Amino acid sequence: MPSLLFWILGSTFLVCLISLIGIATLVLKDMLLQKILLTLVGFSAGALIGGAFLHLLPEALEHSVSINVFSYLIVGFSIFFLLERFLYWRHCHKGKCDVHIFTYLNLIGDGIHNFIDGLVIAASFIINIPIGIVTTLAVVSHEVPQELGDFGVLVYGGFSKFKALFYNFLSALTAIFGAFTGYFFFPLTENFDAFILSFAAGGFIYIASSDLIPELHREANLGRASSSFVFFVAGILLMAIVKLVFQH
Repeated sequence: MPSLLFWILGSTFLVCLISLIGIATLVLKDMLLQKILLTLVGFSAGALIGGAFLHLLPEALEHSVSINVFSYLIVGFSIFFLLERFLYWRHCHKGKCDVHIFTYLNLIGDGIHNFIDGLVIAASFIINIPIGIVTTLAVVSHEVPQELGDFGVLVYGGFSKFKALFYNFLSALTAIFGAFTGYFFFPLTENFDAFILSFAAGGFIYIASSDLIPELHREANLGRASSSFVFFVAGILLMAIVKLVFQH
């Protein structure tokens, strides 16, 4: 069993390190980074929509009846709405907000997503190590573009590059807690899985539809607006491809 825990934690920590992929952007000039940020926001919005509808909700429906799943989704959507209102009141009630609220919501949503990744990785290794390795590769395949998109969202929302890297990494570490939860309490988490998957889906849908997509609509330049939409579709397509390639 200790060797199994080693596999679980080692694989999960590898996934956490992917959150630092934003380091690759440190060599880019600020002007160039600003030009590609909107496309990253579009890609992240698409990945969130695709992740919610193609991955989280179908998985939740395998663990519970539809009325429960969609009720949990509404709860997640509503709580993210309340969180945004609270954070706006706390930080932007004077009409000036140096850091957009959706950056904090994105970190919360990503933290939940990473927690789920940890649960999934732990559960797959409990089945057997080869399945665990394949599952880890599947997680990595969609974490690379998603984490790059998350980094872009944080910088676009007002974080410095280094602050974005730091907080994105902290958010990724929730996968470790998910891995421990899956390892020690997996037999007891079946109902919890349905709730957390649906709750996260509600949060993802809220962030994409209420915060990120409106940011894309602010772009007046037709070329850049079209490019951001193409990347939005690309984010959805990537989640669909991951679903098709790694479906079980």
